Formats: sequence, C-alpha cells, structure tokens
Amino acid sequence: MGKFLSISWFLVLLRHTAICTAFRHVRRYDTLNYSLNLLHESMDWMDMFYDADAGYLYSLDAAALTHETRSSVWYASGLLARNEGDDAEQAIKIIQNVISGQHKNVSSQWFGDYQIYPEEPTVGTEQYPPKIYNSWDPNWRGFVGTTFVLMLEEFPELIPYDVQEYMLESLYNTSIGDSYRVGGVNDDNLYPAYSNPSIMRAFVTGWVGRRLNESNMTAAGEKDAKDVIALFTRANTLSEFNSGTYAGVSLYALTLWAKYMPGTSLMGQHGASMIKYTWTSLASLYNANLRNVAGPWDRSYGYDMNRYLSILALHMWTLIGKEKAPINAKPYAMGHKNDFAIGPLVAILAPFHNSLIDNSTLNSLISFPGTHTVETSAFSPPYDTYPRNITAWLSPHLTIGAESFSENVIGGPAKNPNSFNPAVVQWQRQDGSVGWLTLYAQVMELIAVAGEKTLNLTYPTGNSTSTFSFLVGTNSKAGKRDVSSWDDVEGVKVKVIGTVGPEYAVTFNGLVGGAGEPINEFEFWNFTYTMSAGSAEIPQVLLEFELI
Repeated sequence: MGKFLSISWFLVLLRHTAICTAFRHVRRYDTLNYSLNLLHESMDWMDMFYDADAGYLYSLDAAALTHETRSSVWYASGLLARNEGDDAEQAIKIIQNVISGQHKNVSSQWFGDYQIYPEEPTVGTEQYPPKIYNSWDPNWRGFVGTTFVLMLEEFPELIPYDVQEYMLESLYNTSIGDSYRVGGVNDDNLYPAYSNPSIMRAFVTGWVGRRLNESNMTAAGEKDAKDVIALFTRANTLSEFNSGTYAGVSLYALTLWAKYMPGTSLMGQHGASMIKYTWTSLASLYNANLRNVAGPWDRSYGYDMNRYLSILALHMWTLIGKEKAPINAKPYAMGHKNDFAIGPLVAILAPFHNSLIDNSTLNSLISFPGTHTVETSAFSPPYDTYPRNITAWLSPHLTIGAESFSENVIGGPAKNPNSFNPAVVQWQRQDGSVGWLTLYAQVMELIAVAGEKTLNLTYPTGNSTSTFSFLVGTNSKAGKRDVSSWDDVEGVKVKVIGTVGPEYAVTFNGLVGGAGEPINEFEFWNFTYTMSAGSAEIPQVLLEFELI
C-alpha cells in the first residue's frame, strides 16, 4: 500500500481506519477499501485516454483525438495519489500544461479561467467569440482551482518547489478572475444560490488569500462563504437542491472547507455541519430499494441514478461500496459518464468526508427505513419569489416528490427545463428496474404536493392554453415496446383527473426517431394533457398511482 499512496494520504487513511474501528458496534462499512477501489477504477479508465506525449487526457467523448483540460487535472490528482512508476512526473507535466493555457488577458471576463481544450482558438477573437458556458466556462476556475489546492495540501512532497510556485501564481490569477463574476452582469449567473461554484469560489479565494497573505482576498472568500451559509442555514438545505450531480460537487467543495480551512474562517466553522445536514436531507429522500434519491431534482442529468453516473453516487461508493451504490458495474457505460473522471478527488477526500457521516444516514443508504414523508424547502434568490416548498412521500417500491415554486424564469435557476424536475415519481418494476415519470417544466409558477400514492399539480396563473407534459421512461426489456396509453406503462397503474380534458396525446422521443430527441440521454414517452378550449378553470391535475 505504501507504493500506491503518497505518505500524507496514507497517514490520513490510517487515522480513518482507527475511526472506523471505533464504530465496529454499528454497521459501518469499509471506507478505506471502497475509496481505494474508486481511485483504482476511475484511474484505470482514464489511463486508457491519457496521451503521455501531449501531457493531457484525450477527450472522454472521443472527439477526434482532441484533448480536454478539466478531466486532465482531475487525472493528475489521481496520478499523485497513486504515485506508481512515473505517475508524479506525468502529473507535473499536466499541471504545467494546464497553467500554460490559462487565460491571461486581465481585462477579459474570462481572465484566470482555463481552456476547455488546448486545441481551441483564442477566446475573444472574431472567429471564436466569447460565449459563457460554451467557448469558456467560468466554473472551471473552481474545478481546476480546487484541484490544485487539494494537490498542494495532500501531495506537496511530490511537487517540485518551482511548480508549487507556478500553481500558486495560477491560483492567484484564477481568484482574481473569479472576482469578476457578478450575478446578472455580463450573462453571469453566480449568485450565492448557485451552490456548487459559490462554495468553490469562496474556498479557493479564501485559501489563496491566507496562503499568500492577501487580506483583501481572504476577506472576499469569507464574504462569499457568509452569503452561502446564510442561504443554507435558513432550512439546512443547499439552494441547488437535491441534484445527483451538483450535490456531489457541493459535498466535495464543503469537504475542502471543513478539512483545509482554519477555525477562524466561517468555512472552517460551518463546513462539517453543512456536510452532515446535506447528507441528512439526501438520506431522507433516498430509497435504497430503488437506489435513487426521490425527487424533486433542481438539476438532474438523468431520471434513474442506476443508469446515469452521478457524483453523489461516487460519494456513496466510498461509503457503502460500489455494489450497493447506484453505480453500474461498468460506470463508463452509464449516461453522463464523463463525471467518472472526478473519482480520484472523491476518493482522496473520502476518509475525512466519510468520518463526518452519522450512522443513521449511513444506514438509510443501505436499507430503506420504511414508508415516510419529507417536508423541507430551499431558496434560490433572485429567481425565487419565495422559498420552494418541497414534499415527498416514500414507500418501499414507490416514491413521489414535488416542489411548489414561483420564479421569474422557466426551468429553475439554471433556466433549463431539461434538468429542472419539479415533480418526480419512481417505482420498482418486477425485474427490479426503475420506472419513472417527471413533469416537464413549462411554467414559472407551480403548486405541487406529493402525498400517499398521489401527485397534485396546479398552475395558479395558467389558462386554457396550458399543458401538462409528463415524461415517462421506457419499459424494461420484458415490457411492451409500444406505448399508446397509461395501460401500456410497465409496473404502475396511473389514474389522472382534474380540470384538464380527458384525452391526452402520447409521443415518443428516441435515439434514432420519434417526435423528438432524448433528454439527458434517456428515451421517453411524452403524455400531454391540454385544457378544454375556452376553459376558464385553473389548470390542475391529480395523479393517483398503484403498483402492479
């Protein structure tokens, strides 16, 4: 094991082994081996994409042998953790390459950010105009910056002094560039409610300020953290609520707060408790039988965690093992597979992060505790006019979750109806697979209440032109291939009543045909209800569910 791990991380793992030993009277799983397993598997996969001549990973989307930046940095962290052969040498090569490609025009909005891929043209030229979240992604400052800090904290003995100085210079520039971000200005959306990059920006800025004795930078990090904490402590929930992907990123970033920031920092004071409360919320919504977190999901890249790779599931891998987590035996075959590249970071931090998780939470991830309801809320100003009210009903094989909201955008704070899922139903089919239904976001205001086997939805400001579109997952291999009514949906009986007309349209969105394309790589059937022509009633539907 000494050959596999750097000394600093090995000592951390030994300390955590002692912690696990202290809990032998309860059902605590082997975090040490699970973390190493995640590190091994994610690195084995990325090894296949590494171009040692270029010092970058090839694109994980196999984009004609171009390379990519963010996953290369994540891979470099894994190289330092693994530290076999010339791993450290290759990590240093990647670090130097990425920093050399950092955007250096101090007057540009993307100053201090990192290239999406090294072959791209210069951002801001006539032929390659700047487009936020396309030709440049401001969140990559946080992803790359936090990874650099983790490397400097965990593996300083493997990084030459001059490279450490180069990294600190890069971190200083990325912190300056991140200070350019103001929600609502220049198409930027970095408000405190944008949880995952807000938490990362606060950390990198505060850490760099302390490391370089830059008091203004330290203060800026504390101010960012204060704003994030104020939103969180209102209901002990992330504003970016219940996201399989971004709750995973937020937990990663909060672990950096808790592990590396001093007690004099708000981040050091609140990081651990925010991790605990976030896991308490997630565990209350998790159904271990379905291996899914019940809805609603503010930002989701899929509808069944067993079929798309979520960063939250990687955390769960380190807690309860791959076989019990919502991870396929071949993670790289899942939807949104590229996030497997963050595996080394999750694995490196897992011994510390997992020591903060209480046994009640852990047990909920292992076995479903029984039928129960959840009521909570989350708040994302300036998009929400009031906090989103969240209700969920969970039973052994059927979960229903929904949130009421009034917002000034369609598609949630991310303005993306394809990822915003305000009402979700999931059920277990006879073969053990998961069926699902989600309301496609089409309105700025929704009253949604999840109850025992029911989902009640109202558009308070709707009219006769309003429609309710329910995306329904395709059946299992044993189910019907063709769906024309609710009777053809496998595993559940659905009754729909309300002010909508009794007739509904059913269309298919498929990989190679149908009425449209899949969403987040998932095929689905679209059940659409409309109001009767000229109706003056408020649009409302009540769905009742029975497992069959």
